[in-house]
Amino acid sequence: MQFPESWLREFCNPPLNTQQLAELLTMSGMEVEELRPVAPPFHGIVVAEILEAEQHPNADKLRVCKVNAGGPEPLQIVCGAPNARVGIKVPLATVGAELPPGEDGKAFKIGVGKLRGVESFGMLCSARELKLSEDHGGLLELAADAVIGEDIRLHLNLDDTLFTLKLTPNLGHGLSVFGVAREVAALTGAPLLKAEFPAIKPTLDDKLPVRVEATDLCGRFSGRIVKGIDTKAKTPAWMVQRLERCGQRSVTALVDISNYVMFEYGRPSHIFDLDKISGELVVRWGRAGEQLKLLNGNTITVDEKVGVISDAREVESLAGIMGGDHTAVSDDTKNIYVEAAFWWPEAVMGRGRRYNFSTDAGHRFERGVDPSQTVEHIERITQLIIDICGTADTQVGPMDDQSPNVPVRKPVALRVARAAKVIGMEVTQADCERVFERLGLPFTAADGIITVTPPSWRFDILIEEDLIEEVIRVMGYPTLPSTAPLAPIVGRTGSESRRAKHALRRAVAERDYFETINFSFVEERWERDLAGVTDPIKLLNPIAAPLSVMRTSLIGSLVQVLRHNQTRRATRVRVFEMGRVFKRDARVASGPLSVAGIEQPLRLGGLAWGPADQQQWSQKDRAVDFFDVKGDLEALFAPQMLTFEAAEHPALHPGRSARVSLNGNIIGVVGELHPRWRQAYEISGGAPVVFELDLDAALTRTLPHGQPLPRQQAVQRDLALVVKDSVSHDALMTTITTAGGALLRSARLFDVFKPVAGVTTDLQPDERSLAVRLELLDDEATLTDERIDAAVAAVVAATGSELSARLRG
Repeated sequence: MQFPESWLREFCNPPLNTQQLAELLTMSGMEVEELRPVAPPFHGIVVAEILEAEQHPNADKLRVCKVNAGGPEPLQIVCGAPNARVGIKVPLATVGAELPPGEDGKAFKIGVGKLRGVESFGMLCSARELKLSEDHGGLLELAADAVIGEDIRLHLNLDDTLFTLKLTPNLGHGLSVFGVAREVAALTGAPLLKAEFPAIKPTLDDKLPVRVEATDLCGRFSGRIVKGIDTKAKTPAWMVQRLERCGQRSVTALVDISNYVMFEYGRPSHIFDLDKISGELVVRWGRAGEQLKLLNGNTITVDEKVGVISDAREVESLAGIMGGDHTAVSDDTKNIYVEAAFWWPEAVMGRGRRYNFSTDAGHRFERGVDPSQTVEHIERITQLIIDICGTADTQVGPMDDQSPNVPVRKPVALRVARAAKVIGMEVTQADCERVFERLGLPFTAADGIITVTPPSWRFDILIEEDLIEEVIRVMGYPTLPSTAPLAPIVGRTGSESRRAKHALRRAVAERDYFETINFSFVEERWERDLAGVTDPIKLLNPIAAPLSVMRTSLIGSLVQVLRHNQTRRATRVRVFEMGRVFKRDARVASGPLSVAGIEQPLRLGGLAWGPADQQQWSQKDRAVDFFDVKGDLEALFAPQMLTFEAAEHPALHPGRSARVSLNGNIIGVVGELHPRWRQAYEISGGAPVVFELDLDAALTRTLPHGQPLPRQQAVQRDLALVVKDSVSHDALMTTITTAGGALLRSARLFDVFKPVAGVTTDLQPDERSLAVRLELLDDEATLTDERIDAAVAAVVAATGSELSARLRG
């Protein structure tokens, strides 16, 4: 919100200088983001009138002008501006004047000069030369009633200051000059100039039929017809100046009037070309497939969630956001319909962003605009139209005002004792009542309780805390005592059975992975391809069109990171992410940290691609494979034992993927990316290996337990067992462990032998030899050969009967 200080002071002029006023607004919650002078420093420039303008005798593009600057005699000025002509009033830099500094930072001083042999006693100035705008098309033409000889800074009020406020969404009532002035009056006690809207007597009986069908879209709709106006009329200089200082360029007189009242009182309005409206206006929700060409030239398609104003033939306006091109006023317009309405904030919110644009009107309506003064603001707009665009034939119709669903504000109670507790200092009931009186908030008081009925312009007062905020910000935050907080300091010790997230990050990083942080919203294609989810949670207002759904898996984000690195010529990528995923689950109830129907578990995901190790001279490069990542996971969970079981996953190679289990519970998956997705996502080189695990399982760890040193000597025995290729490592280890009984301390596979083609052995083509080392120990007694042989024989017998294994000869 930007506005000139002089405009604000017309409504409320407290005894504060500019800096003090800015500090007051900032400390009240209306942060002043910037203070900027309207014009840079310069002096010696006055209002002058051109009396004569003759062609320069020695130059085609120069003119010799005689100007009246208020002195005893006219001054001779040589000027090259194309609009230098007799009768206009323009800025004149007199001899000795200094123009604003240029790019070198030095002021330009005016002296007596000679151009093509003709002396010039000063310089006529353009707006660009005075640094008032970038317009360099000619001299800055001043109003006809400008006083000759008056300092230009005084005439154009160039000692003004521009305020730029950074308002939070709850301060919609501050999106106008009058709204800010109302706050200043409450904060300082300075008188507020009351807005007056004298009713204009109708001179015409015509009314445009209006029908409000959607009362949940529009709560109040007001309008009137004005006929016989001159749309080519020029906007007054004072209005153009104020609009420019609010950051709004001048367009046409009617558009400028509408924008001016919006900045003045915070009321967006719209002006239709009456002769282009067919039949009646209908306020309703859109219908699927309807199209509308907007004033900005865009053609949009609306649906049932977008509010519109239509006539008997087509949609004419996007409700509360922007008008349509078909009924826009033009130079040929003679009759208009002026509309001001109250649009429910929920019905406007997000609609402009849906079509990738925003407007000042939508910005205000989605925060809440006062529904009580639509008629008064139309009276203000009508008067300005008559004053600026009126003709002898101008006629004004009666006011048409419909209020089918005006919001009713619910009273909010303030407990004085609670206000004092929350604020942190002594606050009396009288203090609170004075604050509400200054703010213009109607209230009733009882013993210790004040019940406030929010006025129509305050959409932000809904709960008791909102009133407490009003109390302290009007009393002033500097009045708060500087008291250090007192609270007991209690050390919180985390459970040793659960490691911290940062410790897990360090552990993964020590396995040569780099951490990445990605958006939680992803492309819908990733969810369909890589997670097998056909109905992900969709975003209402995505920050980018592709990032339209919430992720249910980290794999898509990691694959995208790999693609990003491959396009930048990376040869080795090992990344991980610790993040949240979002799944539909009807069992989840709403709570402080949960949303009904949506599960939000934390996951640990990782991806490895390229060489298994950094390049070195002592070994050949080898592409990372399933077993490298499997080993990383086992190292992360050690001493806990993970179980890997072949399984299928939408993102993974069906023959090179497994589900990961811990203590009998499935905690995730690991495997190579499916060749189909490697091709679809343009991943070159070898196959990336990815994993995704439940974070809670990864954070859980077993505590170490002390054990005495064994008093007896352990015994080791090696077995070479011939088994079918179909026998898995897990099946072999399970059988050996079960058969070994109490004496078997451990069993470990240390060699796999598969004969090379053409070499004669006692192994069949579908067999292999697995060498297993058994460790036997009895803490209570020394092992004898008989007991050892019996244990080994039991293992051999069990593997033979259950796995058809035999000892290798």
